[in-house]
Amino acid sequence: MIDFSNIGKAEELMERAEPLREKLRDRLNLLQWIEQKPVDLTQNSIYRLALMVSLSETSHDRKWSKANEIKLKDHIHQTTFSRHNLTSLWSALLKLRWQHEPLDWNQNGIRSRIINWEIINGIEQLEKPDALERLLATKAGVGIPGFDSDIPVLNLLIGTYEGGLDARLDLNSSAIPNTQVLIAGTTGSGKSNLLALLVHELRTGSVETHHPVNFLLFDYKGEFADPANAHWLPLFEVDSSCIIRPVESPLPFTPFKDFTGRKQGELNLYASELSGSLLAIDRANISAKMGERLTQAVIKAYNKTEGAPIHFDLILDAYSQLQEKDNVDSVRAVLNNLIRANLFAREDHLDLITNSLIIKMDDFPKDGPIAKAIVYFVISKLNSLYEKLPKQASTKDLVELRHFTVIDEAHYMLDFDNRPLRDLIAVGRNKGLSIILATQNMASFKSDYMDFYANAQYPLIMKQQSIDDKTIKDLFGAAGQDLQEIKEAIAGLGKGELIIKDANAIVLGLGKKYKKIKVRHLI
Repeated sequence: MIDFSNIGKAEELMERAEPLREKLRDRLNLLQWIEQKPVDLTQNSIYRLALMVSLSETSHDRKWSKANEIKLKDHIHQTTFSRHNLTSLWSALLKLRWQHEPLDWNQNGIRSRIINWEIINGIEQLEKPDALERLLATKAGVGIPGFDSDIPVLNLLIGTYEGGLDARLDLNSSAIPNTQVLIAGTTGSGKSNLLALLVHELRTGSVETHHPVNFLLFDYKGEFADPANAHWLPLFEVDSSCIIRPVESPLPFTPFKDFTGRKQGELNLYASELSGSLLAIDRANISAKMGERLTQAVIKAYNKTEGAPIHFDLILDAYSQLQEKDNVDSVRAVLNNLIRANLFAREDHLDLITNSLIIKMDDFPKDGPIAKAIVYFVISKLNSLYEKLPKQASTKDLVELRHFTVIDEAHYMLDFDNRPLRDLIAVGRNKGLSIILATQNMASFKSDYMDFYANAQYPLIMKQQSIDDKTIKDLFGAAGQDLQEIKEAIAGLGKGELIIKDANAIVLGLGKKYKKIKVRHLI
């Protein structure tokens, strides 16, 4: 049997496949849809289709000298070949079609180039006039019952350890207590590439199953939403429609909870938390009386809507009515600022969990109240949606993952009492939801409000501007010579390198307490 793990990808493969993907999208989707999401196609499905078409032909001039010219970059995800349990068929057909060439199928470079040659050849066949029409007119066979309901294995290939062994992050085996990923790295350390790689691995490994992992990425630098980087989007199995620009139009949902039919005590607690957070986001200087008045204004606004989601204008109107004098204080300034920004719609037009989205954040100052309000209220909305979800599916060995919230430059959201973020982490495992937080320095993950790195499954440390001894002690349980060795390892990291805890070494008290990883280059 040919080994289909870690198959390299031809440098030009994604570019060659994209026109075929667009052509198939056009053929499979009607011009107008009513309350239905258009059919999309993954990269994996295009590669698999092209491989099928090529291997079905016996007349092609297959020569190793031609395949050997292919240059490889990155890898094709294994689910391209494993879907529908067809690996034995692919293996037999490849060996049959190439039996005239003396090939060593045990060599990854050889089998990768042969497979890429077949896929590219299949794309070329499908680009011929009427080829696609003939294929779509073919009667489809019956799929394998139950296969698509299997939970995908999300053991993300992020690079190589010293010595060349694969470095993977196991995110959904039943032995993993949580799936939180923390990334710390200074500018130029390769943080963005690592973020992209994690999302790429989650998506390509899951989108063709009944358990796709969706994501919400807060793009503080604007690089993922940049039209110049549009070629990144297919790596995440999305297109430009996933990008939301709040500076241009409101986010397509209301951030406020629906309290229709719920108890008054729940509303009172929510109002108190909301008023405290509004003021913490803008760091407003307020008196206790102003804070209490804002809480009462939130309650009054909900009374007016009979529990339906409110909006900032209603809160401001209610607050103004509760004031003894019609003057602009700090609270009204905060509310006016949010109203002018027009950040959110007044009702839901989009499901945050069943879609993958990139929110463009670079139009706002990173440490300003508007950027904080966007992240705070979007995460608050996610929590409201999470409450309604059933427990995630599971098997003896695997648990389902549904959604990842990805926050770059997360330190801007960690320096105040961010209850929604804490709640999101608390919900976590039993709903199949998790986070990826990236920041400049690992010390940022521990504040007066929460110790984020204490229980995170994967703290990934890249190049740091400063190395805090206490953080290293907390993370690795290191002291003395061990502490010094870890500090030197971090100081010596180059771009695209990181260190990770070696849990076995820490438990056994043997060897280095960390492993060094060279991260795969993706973007």
